[in-house]
Amino acid sequence: MEEEDQRKVTDLVIELVRRLLSQQNPQNPQSPNLNSPHFSQSLRYALRILSSRLTPSIAPDADAIAESIKRRLATQGNSSDALTFADLYTKFASKNGPGSVNNKWAVLYLLKIVSEDRKTANNGMDSSVFLPNLGLNDEGVGNDLRALNGKESREKDWKNGVLLVSKDPENLREISFREFRNVVKDENEVTEEVLVRDVLYACQGIDGKYVKFDSNLDGYALSDSVKVPRGTRIIVRKLCELGWLFRKVKGYISESMDRFPAEDVGTVGQAFCAALQDELSEYYKLLAVLEAQSMNPIPLVSENASSGNYLSLRRLSVWFAEPMVKMRLMAVLVDKCKVLRGGAMAGAIHLHAQHGDPLVHDFMRRLLRRVCSPLFEMVRSWVLEGELEDIFAEFFIVGQPVKAESLWREGYRLHAGMLPSFISQSLAQRILRTGKSINFLRVCCDDRGWADATTESAAAAGTTTRRGGLGYGETDALESLVMEAAKRIDKHLLDVIYKRYKFKEHCLAIKRYLLLGQGDFVQYLMDIVGPELSEPANTISSFKLAGLLESAIRSSNAQYDDPDILDRLRVKMMPHGTGDRGWDVFSLEYDARVPLDTVFTESVMTRYLRIFNFLWKLRRVEHALIGAWKTMKPNCITSHAFTKLQRAVKLQLLSTLRRCQVLWDEMNHFVTNLQYYIMFEVLEVSWSNFSNEMEVAKDLDDLLAAHEKYLHSIVEKSLLGERSQTLYKSLFVLFDLILRFRSNADRLYEGIYELQARTVESSVNSRENKSRRQAKDKSSESGSWVNEGRKALTQRASEFLQNMGQDLDALASEYKSLLEGFLAQLPVQQHIDLKFLLFRLDFTEFYSRQHPTV
Repeated sequence: MEEEDQRKVTDLVIELVRRLLSQQNPQNPQSPNLNSPHFSQSLRYALRILSSRLTPSIAPDADAIAESIKRRLATQGNSSDALTFADLYTKFASKNGPGSVNNKWAVLYLLKIVSEDRKTANNGMDSSVFLPNLGLNDEGVGNDLRALNGKESREKDWKNGVLLVSKDPENLREISFREFRNVVKDENEVTEEVLVRDVLYACQGIDGKYVKFDSNLDGYALSDSVKVPRGTRIIVRKLCELGWLFRKVKGYISESMDRFPAEDVGTVGQAFCAALQDELSEYYKLLAVLEAQSMNPIPLVSENASSGNYLSLRRLSVWFAEPMVKMRLMAVLVDKCKVLRGGAMAGAIHLHAQHGDPLVHDFMRRLLRRVCSPLFEMVRSWVLEGELEDIFAEFFIVGQPVKAESLWREGYRLHAGMLPSFISQSLAQRILRTGKSINFLRVCCDDRGWADATTESAAAAGTTTRRGGLGYGETDALESLVMEAAKRIDKHLLDVIYKRYKFKEHCLAIKRYLLLGQGDFVQYLMDIVGPELSEPANTISSFKLAGLLESAIRSSNAQYDDPDILDRLRVKMMPHGTGDRGWDVFSLEYDARVPLDTVFTESVMTRYLRIFNFLWKLRRVEHALIGAWKTMKPNCITSHAFTKLQRAVKLQLLSTLRRCQVLWDEMNHFVTNLQYYIMFEVLEVSWSNFSNEMEVAKDLDDLLAAHEKYLHSIVEKSLLGERSQTLYKSLFVLFDLILRFRSNADRLYEGIYELQARTVESSVNSRENKSRRQAKDKSSESGSWVNEGRKALTQRASEFLQNMGQDLDALASEYKSLLEGFLAQLPVQQHIDLKFLLFRLDFTEFYSRQHPTV
């Protein structure tokens, strides 16, 4: 079967040669003699061409060849032929399977060449140089004409997208190659091989023989004295940009490594330099490969040129495409990071990683993993161990030496300038609090239970506690680790604060003793220290007051409290001046030791002291009114003993007593409602809210915020805030006026008691008729009414009651004026609870009816 096919092919070739030779001589259309030498030579030449490995330098694309043929027919004005050809090609291309032509593009290519050859023959040109010229009549045509026709034919064929391949028996190509080589040598003083090697040197930062660094141009360039074409000079300049970039990157690495121990480089800067050096190592490998290729000569034109292992400037530009992109990125990063370090450097590099080019994105990601390695190691060490390994101040958490009581608030803080952009502010705050909690447990609470919590958190997050467990691009893993660690460590910290150090019990103790919530203790303390505090402040012994405090504790339910709590309660004498009484300087303080002093800081205890002074003054005023009531009640009952006084004096006495009682009622109404407001609407409500927030607090910051809110609420509602200073001063003026009333009431009832005693004594003396000397001695005593006559006694009583009535009227008028002013300020207060205080004080609208402005 194969022999039969071979015979068919041979017959076809013979028929093809015969027809081509018959077309060569149109005047003699007879068929050529098959036994002639000319035919035999033409047949051998055709077989040699068909059996050779020569192939057209075009892609074997049948559709492209068909489109070229159709376009040529259309441009020649043969539109109908173009449509006919398109229809025929469609049918031809659809034929597949047995009996069909497999190599369709070759058939189309042959038809196209034959058509072009016919056209050339019709134009009067010698077709002996083309493929149909199988006669090889060397005597008939000269070499020059052959070369000319061949050149024109090749230009024509390239223009149509198809290259004619023919045998060149006269070595015309070699002649052309030699001429081209001579032209190139005339135009170039330096060979391309030398320029390639100089460019490779320049790309390593080394001056070559012809390509050197020009400081004026700030780059590598060919010397102007070197004779090369302008295109060659331009491409050399473009390729040498890589050397300029390399010089910049290499200079930065060398400079940074030389001054590494300095703080302005740091571990992140060192990692950045190491990453750049690794990239330069890959770059060196590429240059080594290219330098090996540059040793091979560059062929001008050759059949093997396309596959030769040589290096030209244009090939070098292709090799340098990817390194150029990377080197430009590294140069940009070097310029950006010259004045940056630590987290700021990592953040700046991260901004350049947001790129759509996959090559750039992968390169920056690989670089950032190296650069951020020290930073993530600092995060891991801080979150899991509480260690701040930041020798060069690169971390976004800064620590400073402080006392244990200030460790939580002032020991550590965020450095916004070192916070990289790929770590959010909320995550940074959580990282800060986690490490701070570990240090607080270790330093202030002397606790080691946090180690188990960190191990559990790492296991729950699916990471390891070893170094290198985190890296750039693993933000989700970082957030998971931080969240798990924060949750467990914060829970452990609150457990230690609540259970081991009894934070809630201490807060309740402060409420009961400093905020006067323990009623029996406060009442008994005020009873026993009252006489002592009435003395001048500089004469009072703090030791004696401490003893009285112990007595008040033992005599009240406070004795059943935890001894540790009672030991923290102490007497404090505030600084005092001349004329101050003990009431003005007496206070209680609570010793909040480590770690509770983190919550109860000095400033917090100062605010508690302000609240205590206010509540102590309020309790003192209440105690004074209660004392006045105790004095008033017996005298009101015994006032009926003045039966022997004149009616006018008796009416005056009853009027004075009534005015005193009415004024006491008004003052007692005000103080009682104010105290109710403070104790229930302020202290109890604030405590209830604080207790609820303590239960839901998730970390120490929440607890501190809840306590701060609790204390701020008390200060604002108790008229101690900055916005209530005018109201606070008015209230203390009212307190002082009530204390003055207590003094006047005591003086009134002491006078009444003495008047009653003297009246009884005068009656006894008149019956017993005592000696005049005794009466004279008695009358000589200051303020004595004994042995005076009934008329004198009545006159003295009238004067005393009149003076007391005037004093009470003055007090009542002043109290009314001050109370109206106080009530008038309440509606304009911003806090709603202060407006509710007005509602309590004027529940019956008594004051508003008397004074519509209230």
